[in-house]
Amino acid sequence: MKTMKQKYVRWTVEGILAAFVLVCRFVPDCGEWYARTVYPSVSFVLSACTSWIPFSLEEWVVTGCVAALVLIPWAGRKKKASWRTVLRREAELLVIVWCWFYVGWGANYFRHDFFTRSGTERAEYRADAFGRFLRAYTDSLNKSYTIAPMPSREKLESELKAVFASVRPHFGLARPRPFHHPKRVAFNGLYSGVDVLGFMGPFFSESQLNRDLLPVEYPFTYAHEYSHLLGVSSEAEANFWAYQICIRSDSPAVRYSGYFGLLPYVLSNARSLLPEEAYARLVSSVRPEVLDDLREKQAHWASLYSPFVGSIQETVYSWYLKGNRIPSAQKNYAEVIGMILSLPDSLALTD
Repeated sequence: MKTMKQKYVRWTVEGILAAFVLVCRFVPDCGEWYARTVYPSVSFVLSACTSWIPFSLEEWVVTGCVAALVLIPWAGRKKKASWRTVLRREAELLVIVWCWFYVGWGANYFRHDFFTRSGTERAEYRADAFGRFLRAYTDSLNKSYTIAPMPSREKLESELKAVFASVRPHFGLARPRPFHHPKRVAFNGLYSGVDVLGFMGPFFSESQLNRDLLPVEYPFTYAHEYSHLLGVSSEAEANFWAYQICIRSDSPAVRYSGYFGLLPYVLSNARSLLPEEAYARLVSSVRPEVLDDLREKQAHWASLYSPFVGSIQETVYSWYLKGNRIPSAQKNYAEVIGMILSLPDSLALTD
Protein backbone atom coordinates (compact mmCIF):
# COMPACT_ATOMS: atom_id res chain seq x y z
CA MET A 1 0.00 0.00 0.00
CA LYS A 2 2.83 2.37 0.89
CA THR A 3 4.54 1.70 -2.45
CA MET A 4 1.31 2.45 -4.33
CA LYS A 5 0.86 5.74 -2.44
CA GLN A 6 4.43 6.71 -3.27
CA LYS A 7 3.76 6.02 -6.93
CA TYR A 8 0.64 8.17 -6.90
CA VAL A 9 2.52 11.01 -5.22
CA ARG A 10 5.32 10.73 -7.78
CA TRP A 11 2.93 10.62 -10.72
CA THR A 12 1.02 13.61 -9.33
CA VAL A 13 4.21 15.67 -9.10
CA GLU A 14 5.22 14.64 -12.61
CA GLY A 15 1.76 15.54 -13.89
CA ILE A 16 1.83 18.98 -12.28
CA LEU A 17 5.28 19.74 -13.71
CA ALA A 18 4.25 18.53 -17.17
CA ALA A 19 1.09 20.66 -17.02
CA PHE A 20 3.17 23.70 -16.01
CA VAL A 21 5.50 23.21 -18.96
CA LEU A 22 2.58 22.91 -21.38
CA VAL A 23 0.99 26.09 -20.01
CA CYS A 24 4.30 27.94 -20.50
CA ARG A 25 4.51 26.58 -24.04
CA PHE A 26 1.09 27.84 -25.10
CA VAL A 27 0.79 30.98 -22.96
CA PRO A 28 3.74 33.32 -23.68
CA ASP A 29 3.03 35.48 -20.62
CA CYS A 30 3.49 32.37 -18.48
CA GLY A 31 6.71 31.57 -20.33
CA GLU A 32 7.98 35.08 -19.63
CA TRP A 33 6.95 34.78 -15.97
CA TYR A 34 8.93 31.55 -15.76
CA ALA A 35 11.99 33.19 -17.37
CA ARG A 36 11.95 36.18 -15.03
CA THR A 37 10.72 34.59 -11.79
CA VAL A 38 11.14 30.81 -11.71
CA TYR A 39 14.25 30.26 -13.82
CA PRO A 40 16.59 32.65 -11.93
CA SER A 41 15.81 30.84 -8.66
CA VAL A 42 16.06 27.35 -10.18
CA SER A 43 19.29 28.26 -11.95
CA PHE A 44 20.75 29.75 -8.78
CA VAL A 45 20.08 26.59 -6.78
CA LEU A 46 21.30 24.18 -9.46
CA SER A 47 24.47 26.17 -10.21
CA ALA A 48 25.28 26.81 -6.56
CA CYS A 49 24.97 23.12 -5.70
CA THR A 50 27.10 21.87 -8.60
CA SER A 51 29.57 24.70 -9.29
CA TRP A 52 32.27 23.07 -7.16
CA ILE A 53 32.37 20.08 -9.55
CA PRO A 54 34.89 20.89 -12.32
CA PHE A 55 33.49 18.58 -14.99
CA SER A 56 30.18 18.65 -16.85
CA LEU A 57 27.38 16.74 -15.15
CA GLU A 58 25.10 17.22 -18.16
CA GLU A 59 26.99 14.67 -20.24
CA TRP A 60 26.62 12.03 -17.57
CA VAL A 61 22.90 12.68 -17.10
CA VAL A 62 22.35 12.11 -20.82
CA THR A 63 24.68 9.09 -20.85
CA GLY A 64 22.96 7.64 -17.78
CA CYS A 65 19.48 8.11 -19.27
CA VAL A 66 20.47 6.39 -22.50
CA ALA A 67 21.99 3.53 -20.51
CA ALA A 68 18.83 3.28 -18.37
CA LEU A 69 16.60 3.07 -21.44
CA VAL A 70 18.69 0.10 -22.59
CA LEU A 71 18.92 -1.57 -19.19
CA ILE A 72 15.25 -1.27 -18.14
CA PRO A 73 14.04 -3.84 -20.71
CA TRP A 74 16.97 -6.13 -19.87
CA ALA A 75 16.24 -5.92 -16.12
CA GLY A 76 12.52 -6.33 -16.75
CA ARG A 77 13.10 -9.49 -18.75
CA LYS A 78 15.37 -10.86 -16.04
CA LYS A 79 12.70 -10.22 -13.39
CA LYS A 80 9.98 -11.49 -15.73
CA ALA A 81 8.14 -8.16 -15.62
CA SER A 82 5.35 -7.61 -18.13
CA TRP A 83 6.03 -5.54 -21.24
CA ARG A 84 3.50 -2.99 -19.96
CA THR A 85 5.54 -2.53 -16.78
CA VAL A 86 8.72 -2.10 -18.82
CA LEU A 87 7.10 0.47 -21.12
CA ARG A 88 5.62 2.34 -18.15
CA ARG A 89 9.05 2.58 -16.49
CA GLU A 90 10.68 3.82 -19.68
CA ALA A 91 7.87 6.30 -20.29
CA GLU A 92 8.17 7.62 -16.74
CA LEU A 93 11.92 8.06 -17.12
CA LEU A 94 11.37 10.08 -20.32
CA VAL A 95 8.72 12.21 -18.61
CA ILE A 96 11.09 12.94 -15.70
CA VAL A 97 13.89 13.97 -18.07
CA TRP A 98 11.48 16.04 -20.18
CA CYS A 99 10.15 17.88 -17.10
CA TRP A 100 13.65 18.38 -15.70
CA PHE A 101 14.84 19.82 -19.02
CA TYR A 102 12.01 22.34 -19.35
CA VAL A 103 11.67 23.32 -15.68
CA GLY A 104 15.45 23.55 -15.33
CA TRP A 105 15.95 25.79 -18.38
CA GLY A 106 14.04 24.75 -21.52
CA ALA A 107 10.88 26.77 -20.80
CA ASN A 108 12.94 29.84 -21.72
CA TYR A 109 12.09 28.86 -25.30
CA PHE A 110 8.51 29.92 -24.59
CA ARG A 111 9.18 33.44 -23.29
CA HIS A 112 8.50 36.64 -25.22
CA ASP A 113 10.93 37.20 -28.07
CA PHE A 114 13.72 39.76 -28.00
CA PHE A 115 11.76 42.39 -29.91
CA THR A 116 8.79 42.24 -27.54
CA ARG A 117 11.05 42.49 -24.47
CA SER A 118 13.11 45.35 -25.90
CA GLY A 119 10.07 47.25 -27.17
CA THR A 120 11.39 47.46 -30.74
CA GLU A 121 9.91 46.50 -34.08
CA ARG A 122 11.63 44.03 -36.35
CA ALA A 123 13.22 46.12 -39.11
CA GLU A 124 12.41 45.22 -42.68
CA TYR A 125 15.30 45.02 -45.11
CA ARG A 126 16.34 48.32 -46.65
CA ALA A 127 19.39 48.44 -48.88
CA ASP A 128 20.52 51.86 -47.63
CA ALA A 129 20.29 50.90 -43.94
CA PHE A 130 22.07 47.59 -44.56
CA GLY A 131 24.79 49.40 -46.51
CA ARG A 132 25.36 51.88 -43.66
CA PHE A 133 25.57 49.01 -41.20
CA LEU A 134 28.12 47.17 -43.34
CA ARG A 135 30.32 50.25 -43.67
CA ALA A 136 30.19 51.05 -39.96
CA TYR A 137 30.73 47.43 -38.93
CA THR A 138 33.66 46.87 -41.34
CA ASP A 139 35.33 50.06 -40.17
CA SER A 140 34.97 49.01 -36.51
CA LEU A 141 36.16 45.47 -37.27
CA ASN A 142 39.27 46.72 -39.05
CA LYS A 143 40.09 49.20 -36.28
CA SER A 144 39.58 46.55 -33.60
CA TYR A 145 42.17 44.16 -35.05
CA THR A 146 44.94 43.63 -32.53
CA ILE A 147 47.72 41.26 -31.63
CA ALA A 148 47.38 42.19 -27.96
CA PRO A 149 47.30 39.13 -25.68
CA MET A 150 44.01 37.78 -24.44
CA PRO A 151 43.38 38.38 -20.71
CA SER A 152 43.44 35.41 -18.38
CA ARG A 153 40.31 33.27 -18.22
CA GLU A 154 39.60 34.50 -14.69
CA LYS A 155 39.91 38.17 -15.66
CA LEU A 156 37.87 37.62 -18.82
CA GLU A 157 35.02 35.97 -16.90
CA SER A 158 35.00 38.69 -14.25
CA GLU A 159 34.94 41.52 -16.79
CA LEU A 160 32.26 40.05 -19.06
CA LYS A 161 30.07 39.16 -16.07
CA ALA A 162 30.32 42.79 -14.95
CA VAL A 163 29.11 43.96 -18.37
CA PHE A 164 26.27 41.40 -18.31
CA ALA A 165 25.31 42.68 -14.84
CA SER A 166 24.89 46.18 -16.28
CA VAL A 167 22.34 45.08 -18.92
CA ARG A 168 19.07 46.92 -18.31
CA PRO A 169 16.44 44.83 -16.45
CA HIS A 170 13.72 45.04 -19.10
CA PHE A 171 15.73 42.70 -21.34
CA GLY A 172 14.94 39.98 -18.80
CA LEU A 173 18.37 38.39 -18.27
CA ALA A 174 19.09 36.58 -15.02
CA ARG A 175 21.83 37.92 -12.76
CA PRO A 176 25.40 36.69 -13.28
CA ARG A 177 26.81 34.75 -10.34
CA PRO A 178 30.43 34.52 -9.15
CA PHE A 179 30.21 30.72 -9.05
CA HIS A 180 29.28 30.44 -12.77
CA HIS A 181 32.26 28.91 -14.58
CA PRO A 182 32.49 26.85 -17.78
CA LYS A 183 32.71 23.12 -17.09
CA ARG A 184 35.22 20.66 -18.51
CA VAL A 185 33.69 18.18 -20.98
CA ALA A 186 34.52 14.51 -21.43
CA PHE A 187 33.57 14.06 -25.08
CA ASN A 188 35.40 17.04 -26.55
CA GLY A 189 36.43 15.21 -29.73
CA LEU A 190 32.79 14.47 -30.50
CA TYR A 191 31.83 18.14 -30.19
CA SER A 192 34.70 19.23 -32.43
CA GLY A 193 33.65 16.62 -34.95
CA VAL A 194 30.20 18.21 -35.27
CA ASP A 195 31.24 21.90 -35.02
CA VAL A 196 29.81 22.43 -31.53
CA LEU A 197 31.85 25.22 -29.92
CA GLY A 198 29.95 25.12 -26.65
CA PHE A 199 26.58 24.28 -25.15
CA MET A 200 24.27 25.18 -22.31
CA GLY A 201 23.46 22.44 -19.81
CA PRO A 202 19.77 22.59 -18.81
CA PHE A 203 19.90 19.96 -16.07
CA PHE A 204 22.42 21.65 -13.75
CA SER A 205 22.65 25.19 -15.20
CA GLU A 206 26.13 24.62 -16.54
CA SER A 207 27.88 26.14 -19.52
CA GLN A 208 30.43 24.07 -21.41
CA LEU A 209 33.07 25.28 -23.87
CA ASN A 210 34.98 23.28 -26.45
CA ARG A 211 38.66 22.97 -25.54
CA ASP A 212 39.62 23.31 -29.22
CA LEU A 213 38.44 26.94 -29.41
CA LEU A 214 41.01 29.30 -30.88
CA PRO A 215 41.97 32.21 -28.58
CA VAL A 216 40.19 34.74 -30.81
CA GLU A 217 36.96 32.71 -30.56
CA TYR A 218 36.96 32.18 -26.81
CA PRO A 219 35.45 35.47 -25.51
CA PHE A 220 32.63 35.55 -28.09
CA THR A 221 31.77 31.88 -27.49
CA TYR A 222 31.98 32.29 -23.72
CA ALA A 223 29.57 35.26 -23.83
CA HIS A 224 27.25 33.38 -26.22
CA GLU A 225 26.95 30.38 -23.91
CA TYR A 226 26.78 32.55 -20.82
CA SER A 227 23.80 34.45 -22.22
CA HIS A 228 22.03 31.06 -22.55
CA LEU A 229 22.79 30.47 -18.87
CA LEU A 230 21.17 33.84 -18.10
CA GLY A 231 17.91 32.78 -19.75
CA VAL A 232 18.39 33.44 -23.47
CA SER A 233 17.09 30.62 -25.67
CA SER A 234 17.36 32.10 -29.18
CA GLU A 235 20.72 31.46 -30.85
CA ALA A 236 20.42 34.80 -32.66
CA GLU A 237 19.90 36.63 -29.38
CA ALA A 238 22.82 34.75 -27.81
CA ASN A 239 24.98 35.98 -30.69
CA PHE A 240 23.57 39.47 -30.19
CA TRP A 241 24.62 39.54 -26.55
CA ALA A 242 27.99 37.94 -27.27
CA TYR A 243 28.69 40.73 -29.75
CA GLN A 244 27.33 43.58 -27.61
CA ILE A 245 29.04 42.41 -24.43
CA CYS A 246 32.46 41.77 -25.99
CA ILE A 247 32.69 45.08 -27.85
CA ARG A 248 32.09 46.86 -24.51
CA SER A 249 35.13 45.20 -22.96
CA ASP A 250 38.16 47.17 -21.77
CA SER A 251 40.42 44.55 -23.37
CA PRO A 252 41.39 45.18 -27.05
CA ALA A 253 41.64 41.41 -27.66
CA VAL A 254 38.12 40.81 -26.31
CA ARG A 255 36.68 43.69 -28.36
CA TYR A 256 38.25 42.21 -31.47
CA SER A 257 36.77 38.81 -30.61
CA GLY A 258 33.34 40.49 -30.48
CA TYR A 259 33.63 42.05 -33.92
CA PHE A 260 35.35 38.97 -35.37
CA GLY A 261 32.71 36.62 -33.94
CA LEU A 262 30.01 38.50 -35.82
CA LEU A 263 31.90 38.40 -39.15
CA PRO A 264 30.61 35.02 -40.46
CA TYR A 265 27.00 36.15 -39.95
CA VAL A 266 27.64 39.50 -41.60
CA LEU A 267 29.18 37.79 -44.62
CA SER A 268 26.37 35.21 -44.76
CA ASN A 269 23.73 37.95 -44.82
CA ALA A 270 25.68 40.05 -47.30
CA ARG A 271 26.22 37.13 -49.68
CA SER A 272 22.46 36.47 -49.84
CA LEU A 273 21.44 40.14 -50.16
CA LEU A 274 24.13 41.91 -52.20
CA PRO A 275 24.97 41.63 -55.89
CA GLU A 276 28.13 39.63 -56.53
CA GLU A 277 30.28 42.68 -57.26
CA ALA A 278 29.11 44.51 -54.14
CA TYR A 279 29.81 41.43 -52.03
CA ALA A 280 33.32 41.18 -53.48
CA ARG A 281 33.92 44.85 -52.62
CA LEU A 282 32.77 44.20 -49.06
CA VAL A 283 35.18 41.29 -48.63
CA SER A 284 38.04 43.31 -50.13
CA SER A 285 37.34 46.11 -47.65
CA VAL A 286 38.08 43.80 -44.71
CA ARG A 287 41.59 44.06 -43.37
CA PRO A 288 43.84 41.25 -44.73
CA GLU A 289 44.90 40.20 -41.24
CA VAL A 290 41.27 39.70 -40.28
CA LEU A 291 40.64 37.58 -43.36
CA ASP A 292 43.72 35.53 -42.48
CA ASP A 293 42.23 34.89 -39.02
CA LEU A 294 38.94 33.85 -40.63
CA ARG A 295 40.68 31.41 -42.98
CA GLU A 296 42.68 30.00 -40.08
CA LYS A 297 39.48 29.49 -38.10
CA GLN A 298 37.73 27.77 -41.02
CA ALA A 299 40.72 25.50 -41.68
CA HIS A 300 41.02 24.66 -37.98
CA TRP A 301 37.44 23.42 -37.63
CA ALA A 302 37.40 21.78 -41.06
CA SER A 303 40.34 19.62 -39.94
CA LEU A 304 38.34 18.39 -36.94
CA TYR A 305 34.95 18.00 -38.61
CA SER A 306 33.40 14.58 -39.29
CA PRO A 307 30.99 14.89 -42.26
CA PHE A 308 29.00 11.76 -41.41
CA VAL A 309 28.48 12.47 -37.71
CA GLY A 310 28.12 16.18 -38.43
CA SER A 311 25.27 15.63 -40.89
CA ILE A 312 23.39 13.54 -38.31
CA GLN A 313 23.91 16.17 -35.61
CA GLU A 314 22.79 18.97 -37.93
CA THR A 315 19.54 17.14 -38.76
CA VAL A 316 18.76 16.27 -35.14
CA TYR A 317 19.59 19.77 -33.92
CA SER A 318 17.38 21.34 -36.60
CA TRP A 319 14.48 19.14 -35.43
CA TYR A 320 15.21 20.16 -31.85
CA LEU A 321 15.19 23.91 -32.62
CA LYS A 322 12.05 23.71 -34.76
CA GLY A 323 10.33 21.77 -32.00
CA ASN A 324 11.12 24.59 -29.57
CA ARG A 325 9.62 27.48 -31.50
CA ILE A 326 12.69 28.39 -33.58
CA PRO A 327 11.32 27.65 -37.08
CA SER A 328 14.44 28.88 -38.88
CA ALA A 329 16.47 26.19 -37.05
CA GLN A 330 20.22 26.73 -37.46
CA LYS A 331 19.66 29.75 -39.71
CA ASN A 332 18.59 31.41 -36.46
CA TYR A 333 22.27 32.09 -35.67
CA ALA A 334 22.55 34.53 -38.63
CA GLU A 335 19.38 36.42 -37.65
CA VAL A 336 21.50 38.38 -35.20
CA ILE A 337 22.07 41.00 -37.92
CA GLY A 338 18.35 41.73 -38.05
CA MET A 339 18.38 42.34 -34.29
CA ILE A 340 21.25 44.81 -34.56
CA LEU A 341 19.59 46.65 -37.45
CA SER A 342 16.27 46.84 -35.58
CA LEU A 343 17.64 48.63 -32.52
CA PRO A 344 17.48 52.42 -32.60
CA ASP A 345 20.73 54.16 -31.72
CA SER A 346 18.98 55.78 -28.77
CA LEU A 347 18.18 52.47 -27.08
CA ALA A 348 20.57 51.92 -24.21
CA LEU A 349 21.49 48.29 -23.61
CA THR A 350 23.38 48.82 -20.39
CA ASP A 351 23.15 51.18 -17.44
